[in-house]
Amino acid sequence: MQQVGQAKERPFSVSAGEVNFSHAEDVRLETTRARFSSILKRHGELTERLSRDSDKTVFERLQREFEAARASQTQEICLDGEQWNDGLLATIRERVHVEAERKAMQLPGETTAVTNLPFHEKITYRVGNKMICCLEGARIGIQYETSFAGEPCELFHCILESKSFLEKMTVIEHTIPFFLPIREAENDFLSSNAMKFIDYVGVLLQAYVDRREQVRLIKELYGNQIGELYFSLPYHMIEFVLADFNCKVTVSLRYADLLSTLPSVVSVLAWPIQQPKKSWTGAGQLNRKDYGALGRQAIPARLLYAEDALRSMSLPEAFAEIVLKMPEFLKETVPEQNSA
Repeated sequence: MQQVGQAKERPFSVSAGEVNFSHAEDVRLETTRARFSSILKRHGELTERLSRDSDKTVFERLQREFEAARASQTQEICLDGEQWNDGLLATIRERVHVEAERKAMQLPGETTAVTNLPFHEKITYRVGNKMICCLEGARIGIQYETSFAGEPCELFHCILESKSFLEKMTVIEHTIPFFLPIREAENDFLSSNAMKFIDYVGVLLQAYVDRREQVRLIKELYGNQIGELYFSLPYHMIEFVLADFNCKVTVSLRYADLLSTLPSVVSVLAWPIQQPKKSWTGAGQLNRKDYGALGRQAIPARLLYAEDALRSMSLPEAFAEIVLKMPEFLKETVPEQNSA
């Protein structure tokens, strides 16, 4: 009992190792707490993003606004050449501000027009593939209509806010794909030349749709002859392999910029598949290891006629030209392939 009492009275001692262990536990706990806080923050940001309009919802909402503007228009003016100029854009901005001022002076529920402001017709303007109209809230709306091979494709929207003539216009909303440089174009052109910005975006969108539709068409028409196909999101880098020949033909296309519809850098190479000394009846009997080794040892032939076609024709037209002339060209360029 005395020993038990002594044990009870003895003060509790903590070794240095136990202190270090406790400190390490605290550090790990703080690290876990920090990570958990970061997760909660990211979860909150994600929740906020998901609560916003999706791209589809934004498109549908803006499309309804443009349809309403067209339905209420009193006149549609088609502009050509010099008629589309900075002076006209200034007129559109003036109409936007007058309409915004009229709305601001009108009392809630009042339907009568404000008489001390000049009356302006509701006019929409057509310039090439663009429709320009005045929207409520001191906004100018541009709807871009793209096409391919004479057929209409997608619609895109860009909304400019014009607070006053003393301030530059800004892009407040759009349905342009995120991988196209709309913000760079805004910084480069909109503050100094709004008309140039509007035209540039139209060319940018049409070129993107043109490149994309060319790729879609070769997949649709010649999909069984394409072994592999790779492309960037803006379709300014495209690579594919022709698989319907006894050699591997690789095609690589690079476009000078996002406004181009024809490639500036083209490479078309035919890689002969050398048969082994054994008597094989076809390349299909090679296993994957042998096939890869033979392919790496082969020296490719450059198909200049194919490169010229790709530089001067649309991708589907060039593809048809390449496939048509390929057997004869390979017979001359890669003779060992035919004698194998």
